[in-house]
Amino acid sequence: MNPLTIVNFNPSCIITDMSNNVNFFLLHFETVFKKTNDPARFINKYAVTGDGEIADIHYFLDEKKIMEEERYDGLYAVFTDLLDDDVSEILKVSEGRWQIEECFRIMKTDFSARPVYVQREDRIKAHFLICFLALLCYRILEKKLGNKYTCDEILKTLRDINFADVEEQGFMPLYRRNEITDDLHTVCGFQTDFQFITKQKMKNIQKKSKGR
Repeated sequence: MNPLTIVNFNPSCIITDMSNNVNFFLLHFETVFKKTNDPARFINKYAVTGDGEIADIHYFLDEKKIMEEERYDGLYAVFTDLLDDDVSEILKVSEGRWQIEECFRIMKTDFSARPVYVQREDRIKAHFLICFLALLCYRILEKKLGNKYTCDEILKTLRDINFADVEEQGFMPLYRRNEITDDLHTVCGFQTDFQFITKQKMKNIQKKSKGR
C-alpha cells in the first residue's frame, strides 16, 4: 500500500521558519553539525593556505542553498497510510504535534526548564510546575496578541520593560516604546510608558493586573 502524501501551506509558518534560521545564524555561526533539518546545512567552508601550511578553515553562508530552500518556507508534507480518513483531520492532528514540539522547545530553551539544579522531589515538581504555568501564560498572551510576534520578540520585550524608582516620588520607564509594547498595553488594559508614573498610579496598575 502506497502512503498518501499531503502537502500543506501555512503562511504564518513562513515567519517562524525564517526566524528560526536567522536566530541560528546569529547564535551558532561557527558550529557545524549538519543534520537533515539543521540550519547548519546552510553553512559551508573552504580552506586557504599561504605557503602550504595547515590551512585555516573559513565558514560562510551558502546563500544559494538558502534561497533555494526559502521557496519551501511554510510548506509541510505529511505522509500517512490513513487513506480513508479526512485530510483536514489528518492535518489537524499533524499541526497539533508540531505545536506540542514547539512547546517543549520553548520550555527547554526560553524558560530554562532544563537542566534542573534542585534534587528534592517536591522542588523538582515545583520547578516544572512554574515552567508549565509560565508557558500557559505565554500562550495566552501570544493568542491575545494575535500571533503577530515570535516567542523571542515577546520575551525580550517583557524582559526589557524596567523602571527607575525615583525615591518618594514614583517611577520612570527605562524601556523604549514600540509596536509590541503598545500591543501589550492594549491587551493588558493599562499603560506604563508615561514619562513619569506616580506611586499611586503604579499601585493602581498593579491592582488592576492582579484582578484580571
